[in-house]
Amino acid sequence: MKLSPDQTIFWEYGFVTINLTIVTTWALILVLVIAARLITKNLKTDIHISRWQCFLEMVVTLISNQIKEVGLKNPREYIAFIGSLFLFIAFANICIIFPWYVPPTGSLSTTAALAISVFLAVPFFGIIKLGFPSYLKSYIKPTFIMLPFNIISEVSRTLALAIRLFGNVMSGGMIAGILLSVAPFVFPVIMNALGLLTGIVQAYIFSILATVYIAAAVQGIKSDEEKLTINI
Repeated sequence: MKLSPDQTIFWEYGFVTINLTIVTTWALILVLVIAARLITKNLKTDIHISRWQCFLEMVVTLISNQIKEVGLKNPREYIAFIGSLFLFIAFANICIIFPWYVPPTGSLSTTAALAISVFLAVPFFGIIKLGFPSYLKSYIKPTFIMLPFNIISEVSRTLALAIRLFGNVMSGGMIAGILLSVAPFVFPVIMNALGLLTGIVQAYIFSILATVYIAAAVQGIKSDEEKLTINI
């Protein structure tokens, strides 16, 4: 049993490798882009809207409300990034209902890339909101002695994001594989249902943690909420 989609290699030349993770990731991105284009092509403002537009508005409203509850007053500034994280991770995990599909989130390279994007987004939004000097001052609060600890905190939480998502998805896949090998006619439906639930939960946790980190950077402080949610 292969533990990661990285192990399935389609083409390799020198240090350039095309594996299942890359193929699946770009396929998911393509599907999401096409779906977004089709849904938003004929948006309407009256009460007679399509089911897909209604679904999209529900998702956008849900994400906006979650961003606002975390403490970011203007969700529109962050919804593109947070929403993209949530939709990609959720869609990648939901697609386990298809036979022979292996989620790219079961690869450490994918989860690391997502975590690094959050790592870069935090100072990006912080600098935009506070300015470069004020954002840098947040690393020496309440005293300059905290500088190395704050830097270590930034790096460690990025690692935690990547490992958490990777570990949960990979362990779920391993358990499903073991159970299916034991009783292939009993567990498929149950495991798919649990996999869907777990996938949505992991997408929610990842996006919420990213929002909390951004909110802490924008406010210029390390909030207590960040310290609590990092243990989720």
